Amino acid sequence: MPNSPLSIALISIARPTFDVPLAQSVADTVAVRLAEAGHRVLGTGAELLMDGVGAVRAVASLADGGYDLLILLQASFADASMAVEIAQANRANGAPLLLWAVPEARDGGRLRLNSLCGINLAGHALQHRALAYDYQLCPADAPHALEKVEQLARAGRARRVLAQARIGLVGEHPAGFDTCVYDADELGELFGATVVPLSLAQTLQAAAAVDDAPRQAFLERVGGYLSNLDEMEPTATKGTAGVYAALRQRVDDEKLDGVAVRCWPEFFTELGCAACGAMSMLTEDGSPCSCEADVNGTLTLVLLQAIAGEQPFITDLVNVDGASDTAVLWHCGLAPFSMADTQQPVQATLHSNRKLPLLFEFTLKPGRVTVARLHRIPDRGYRLVIGGGDMLRAPRSFGGTSGVIRFDRPALDVFDTVMREGLEHHFCIVYGDYRESLRAFAGLAGLEVLELA
Repeated sequence: MPNSPLSIALISIARPTFDVPLAQSVADTVAVRLAEAGHRVLGTGAELLMDGVGAVRAVASLADGGYDLLILLQASFADASMAVEIAQANRANGAPLLLWAVPEARDGGRLRLNSLCGINLAGHALQHRALAYDYQLCPADAPHALEKVEQLARAGRARRVLAQARIGLVGEHPAGFDTCVYDADELGELFGATVVPLSLAQTLQAAAAVDDAPRQAFLERVGGYLSNLDEMEPTATKGTAGVYAALRQRVDDEKLDGVAVRCWPEFFTELGCAACGAMSMLTEDGSPCSCEADVNGTLTLVLLQAIAGEQPFITDLVNVDGASDTAVLWHCGLAPFSMADTQQPVQATLHSNRKLPLLFEFTLKPGRVTVARLHRIPDRGYRLVIGGGDMLRAPRSFGGTSGVIRFDRPALDVFDTVMREGLEHHFCIVYGDYRESLRAFAGLAGLEVLELA
């Protein structure tokens, strides 16, 4: 669910021949700062572990897993034996491991902690055992000290989420949309994710059979965002409400983390309504949806939501302008309301091609965004596309939901990469800058990274 706390296991090691009170002060500061930042602190915490018995206790504290990051705090020097034992226990949990050392003042006196040398020994030992780690050298109370902690923990949380993710697939992707092809076996091997096929025909039947009360509840909810819902054809809007209720029920029953929906043509031709508004609200609920049965796109949405703790959006790149160095990200109307620029109109609308409701029309709010896509290359597997940019406040570019973005690279260069690499037509965005966490996730999952912007 979006905005859940990060769970961080803290293990603090030291040696009694160094300045134990100072080491304890370092460990206490780290533990307090983690808690003050809203993180859930697990492991043995600020207790200083100094021998093999302490290492056994540390390993026992990690046995149940459930944490997003393991911090091995070198509160003072210690040899590598405890670090190796703890890192080997962490391997089964698959969480990223951060070695943290603190610097010391060159005051001409005693080397009180020798923390840096401790992580040097640990890094060498872990490297020789193929145990992955990252590190940081900074004071426990440094303003930036928790930045890398949060980046790695978000990556670890995403790995945990994807390891048990269940993606519902309603129908099959439309003919000619090879960009929506996926490999279920490889998704399972890489991430642990499961694709759950859902009958399109049964979904349509369930949507048609929804009672009036759930339909009315949906319309009252979306009516709180929209100024013109009563202008839409009521039978069709009730149809979209039924789609939401049917999909919501499948999400709950099957414990789905996201849904890839064959949104056309059957919802239009058989139910006389658009699925887009329903998918928007499911994404707002924290169950992200993609259109055109794009499983890889939906899994990317789940990844971004796990990383950021915010609702994501799947979109097309539909316009690139070299003169203004901007591009337009657009879709027909399934962005979550939380992305709307509230200084501009938020309205109900019709599908631009099918002329049926219910979709939402608004411009995306200004702010920093992260762009990502799980990109599949036949016979080569998956890699992770990562980019960033700034969503600008601008007039509506097209009907539906859209935003004007200035990428971190020139827009024409970004488009050149899209074309030369043969990337999919769907990209996923979330507000905030989470590129480092995505890179860390790629490292955990063994994915090659393609830098888009």
